[in-house]
Amino acid sequence: MSTTKTNRFIAFITLIAALGGFLFGFDMAVVSGIIEPVKLQYNLSSSQEGLFVSSALLGCIAGVAFSGYLSDKMGRRKGLFIAAFLFIISAVGFAFSTDYSILILFRILAGMGVGVASNVSPLYISEVAPAHKRGGLVTFYQLAITVGILVAYLSNLFLLRNAAAGSASGEGVFHWLFYENVWRGMFLVGVIPATAFGILLLFVPESPRWLIQYGQTAAAQAILTKTIGEENAASELRSIQEMATQKSGGLAELVRLPLRRILALAMVLTALSQLSGINGVIFYGPTIMKSAGIVTSDALFYQVILGVANMVFTFIAIVKVDSWGRRPLYLYGSICAAFALALTGFCFWMNITGWWMLGSIMLFLLFFALSLGPLKFVISTEIFPTHVRGLALSICIMTMWVSDWLVNLFFPVLRDGLGITATFAIFSFFCLLSFFYAKANLPETKGKSLEEIERMLVPEKV
Repeated sequence: MSTTKTNRFIAFITLIAALGGFLFGFDMAVVSGIIEPVKLQYNLSSSQEGLFVSSALLGCIAGVAFSGYLSDKMGRRKGLFIAAFLFIISAVGFAFSTDYSILILFRILAGMGVGVASNVSPLYISEVAPAHKRGGLVTFYQLAITVGILVAYLSNLFLLRNAAAGSASGEGVFHWLFYENVWRGMFLVGVIPATAFGILLLFVPESPRWLIQYGQTAAAQAILTKTIGEENAASELRSIQEMATQKSGGLAELVRLPLRRILALAMVLTALSQLSGINGVIFYGPTIMKSAGIVTSDALFYQVILGVANMVFTFIAIVKVDSWGRRPLYLYGSICAAFALALTGFCFWMNITGWWMLGSIMLFLLFFALSLGPLKFVISTEIFPTHVRGLALSICIMTMWVSDWLVNLFFPVLRDGLGITATFAIFSFFCLLSFFYAKANLPETKGKSLEEIERMLVPEKV
């Protein structure tokens, strides 16, 4: 197979797998347009508001909890199918449920879909990607998340303005969803990409490394031929087989050295990435913009600007992660993100509002998109041996969701209790911790195959 054909095939399956990231971003960001109307309709307190937003994150934790075992036993592809199914039924259920407790239930179900996708999608991409492109392709998953976030913002803005301009009178399900209760329509839109994701997965092959782990060598070689070419497939197949271990890996192995040290590295970097407050900015964007002196009617529009910035900045990471390397990007990005968050807090403290405030938040998004955002996926999918990669990554992603849950549960309380300035100072502190921890512990893995990284980090297996 020619290089052009292999590149096209890799791009094709990466795009489809990355739709899991798109749905991740869409589902997590669409709630930004739902918080205020739900809060008013159900008369929620600050703690109830935090529970409503964070309930999806509880689902994420549950989804990740079984996704590692599921992807290791059933395969990466089937895991992605399950994620698509959960996205579809949660979107429909949330849109048509009227009881508040049932809304929470479907938010948890949506979170389970996000949890499965957030684990299996980057895992799959890392296992099919050529070594010299793996960083950029896994980062493409992060780009898909930012696109999903942006589409959710645009969709919310469009539906809100359409409802405001539409007729106040009318009847039927469509009018009830998109005019009387427009926030329900915002969530229902997610059915479209979720259905497309499920259909397109029919054209995606299984991970060759998972196939080799389960003795399906011929099928694995056929897929490797399509992804890296016939000349490289045979040598890559031998390398994977040499490092493959029978199905004995598990939690007991992960908590023993040297894997325990690797797991701790990935978990700490993942947790600190989320404790930077990125989802506080995403979920509570309109609230933050209102606090920044931007009128409520324009808050969603300004959040669209943040979504565009987040997406554009992630392109830079895709281009540079395989040339600059993981370690330099992480170090420079985390320290600059800390500065940007401190600047945002300073703007709130000094009551500097409008475009200055927006600029400081965009600066944070720039450095987060360059480092803390995508690299947690790149690093976590690279540093574990194949036979425990699914389980190890699920633990890392669960760490991410637990951290997110804590941020979103306590953000309204911190905002209303300590104040928005102190809240951003706390986020800045966690970015500083990311810098110092990565400086002391993060190795460079660019350009190495997964098996070469395994030999480097787990030398006793050689």
